[in-house]
Amino acid sequence: MKKNLFKGISFTVGASVWWGVIGVIYFKFVSFASPIELTIHRTIWTALLLLITTSYYSKWSEFKNVIKRKINILILLITGLLVSLNWFTWLYAVKTNNLLDPALGYYIFPILSVFLGIIFLNEKYNRNKIISVCLVILALLYFLIKLGQIPWIGITVALTFSLYGLIRKKVKVSSDIGLLIETLILTPIALLLFVFLVQNNLNVFSLNEPVLSFYLFWAGLMTLIPLFWYTKGFGLIGIGPASMIFFLTPTAQFLLGLYYFSEPLILDELIAFVFIWIAVIIYLNELRKE
Repeated sequence: MKKNLFKGISFTVGASVWWGVIGVIYFKFVSFASPIELTIHRTIWTALLLLITTSYYSKWSEFKNVIKRKINILILLITGLLVSLNWFTWLYAVKTNNLLDPALGYYIFPILSVFLGIIFLNEKYNRNKIISVCLVILALLYFLIKLGQIPWIGITVALTFSLYGLIRKKVKVSSDIGLLIETLILTPIALLLFVFLVQNNLNVFSLNEPVLSFYLFWAGLMTLIPLFWYTKGFGLIGIGPASMIFFLTPTAQFLLGLYYFSEPLILDELIAFVFIWIAVIIYLNELRKE
């Protein structure tokens, strides 16, 4: 039992740190490519690698069972578009030195998921959950009033990820097979977009640039490794502990953005973050009780 707990925590921490540190550094390194091209590569190479892992683990029966129903394909098309928008927005933030914004988004997305669950799934709620949601709303209003703008990057990251999780619940499928179907559905669109980039001389990936192209290929592995680790850890320790550990991801991104990439943080932004951190603490305390 203790061995499984240790393994579960190790996998989950590894995945969260990967998303928060290794993934950031890699995608910052390859930001010579545009966010749209990086999203294209994440889609195509993730699909290719998942084809290999699905064959290796002999999971084609699950794949076939899921795609038998047309409604599943439609739902996974929608979730695929949501995850692509999430990827694109995050990659745009990394390229434009706005890492604090998606960190904010990943802080609030679990709380937003609670709110959506209450509204659309009639999930149980209590006073503390409502308080955490209200604190997030106050933080966003503070951004709007004090800074005259809303953190659209953070909101987009949080909203797309929350809606992704909400809608994905409609299909009973493992995370890897679900992502395989999503990326396979989107691959033709990704290829058409890549053709557009090539025609307008906006692409980096090319036979004329084999080294740069090799770097971009790793976008698939950078997506899959933490996913497999987190899924493994989630299965061993459960939703509560795994959700708590996940907050290492935005914390690492916040610290990287602030101290390593020297992104500015003015007082009003810090105050808004404090509201959100209090909301997160309340949320984590509720997870601890479950």
